[in-house]
Parts: sequence; structure tokens; C-alpha cells
Amino acid sequence: MLKNPILHSTIKGEGNPLLILHGYFGMSDNWKTLGNQFSKDFQVHLIDQRNHGRSFHKDAFNYQVLVEDLYNYIKHHQLENIYLIGHSMGGKTAMLFAVTYPELVHKLVVVDISPREYQPHHNAILAALNSVDFSIQNTRGKVDEKLKGFIPEPGVRQFLLKNVYWKEKGQLAYRFHLKSLTENNPEIGEALPSFTIFDKKTLFLKGAKSDYITEKEKPNIEAHFPNSKIITIQNAGHWLHAENPKQFYNEVCSFLNL
Repeated sequence: MLKNPILHSTIKGEGNPLLILHGYFGMSDNWKTLGNQFSKDFQVHLIDQRNHGRSFHKDAFNYQVLVEDLYNYIKHHQLENIYLIGHSMGGKTAMLFAVTYPELVHKLVVVDISPREYQPHHNAILAALNSVDFSIQNTRGKVDEKLKGFIPEPGVRQFLLKNVYWKEKGQLAYRFHLKSLTENNPEIGEALPSFTIFDKKTLFLKGAKSDYITEKEKPNIEAHFPNSKIITIQNAGHWLHAENPKQFYNEVCSFLNL
């Protein structure tokens, strides 16, 4: 076993490295379509963070270890001057990485999250996921039906069901490490440490229908990221890259290509 296992990723295209980090309960596959578009101009790395997707499972789960995982990945692939995009939890990882290793990051894009602390609010999702017994809910339909008792929104259930796979014949499982995510859920809302600064160009993208970034966040964002701007993606909530991919792609490209 490697001392530092390397995160799983899909790498596409050529050019300057563009690394994309998914959010909580997500995976690199969520970014496949946009990744293909970005790969026309960049070498795109769609990364599974620890305890998610096809990456390794560990009991420890907090932003410090997620940052070190990313550092090990970058060193393993011998990358420098990276462009870094992170959504939600991935945005928190990206922000902490940028203030910790500013020499490795050329530009930063943070998607619908700010440096402040967020109260844990995934309890219903965790309760739903933990309620599934794969020996009983042994088809995707049955898993969906079980989740429906906790999560009425079909879109959220579909997002979560992408993590259900056939571990072996007749045996479904989650790709994410549910035990660790459940135990470490409070870590997801952690604030960026005080007095940390990344002074290179940074773009914050917020969903017009999302309340993750509000006017109140501006001073805090500017304190940590003095060379930043905030742009609103129209007709979109927290999953703005999926809800309005066209504007998202255009805003990111114009920022990265400045």
C-alpha cells in the first residue's frame, strides 16, 4: 500500500492543467460534460476526492487531509501553475489549498460557496442514505423508493443514486464512504482559517437562486481573496454548473483566458 495513495481522476485534453473538484456526495463524473468542453483548451483533471467516487476510503475526513490529498496528486502528476475549480465542498478544498500552496495555483474558481462557516445541513440526506439496507433494497428502484421517504426531490435522489453501483453480481453498494461522511459531517461546514490570503486572480460564481453566497459574504471573501470578483449565474441554484452550463462555461473560460 502506498504511503500516500493517489486520488482517482480522469484526464482529458492538452495544455495548462485545469483541476476540477466536485462537492459533497458528488464525484468527478458529475463534471464529465463540462470537462469535455474545457479539454479543448486545457489538460482537464476531473478528480474524485477521498471517500468519493473511485478514490480511496479513509476514516479521516476534513479539509486539511483533502488539501494534502490534492498536493500529493499534483506532485505525483508533476503539475505546476494549475487552474483550480471547486464546487461547494470542493470549493472549500480549493480555497484552503490556494491559501496553503499559493505558489502552485495560477487562478482559482470557487463555485457557490464562501469562506465562512456553514451549519451542518445534510442530516436528512445522511439519514436517508443510512436507512438503505442493500440486502433488502437490492435494486436501484427499491433504493430510490427507500430514499423517497426522506428526500421528496427527484433531482436530489437522482444525484445520490449516481453513487449506487454493482459491487459484485447481485450486490449493490455506495461508491462513497458513508460511515466516514456521516461521522465527519460537521467538518464540511468549517470556515477557512482566519488571516489566510490568496492574492492571485479568483472568481466566485454564485447561483441566482442559491443563498450560499449573499451580499453579507462580500467583505469576508475580499479579506481572504483581495483579487477576486463575484459573478451570478442566472436561472440556477446551488448546482449552477448543471443548471446553466452555458453561462457557467462562458464565465469560466473568459476568466481563465484573461
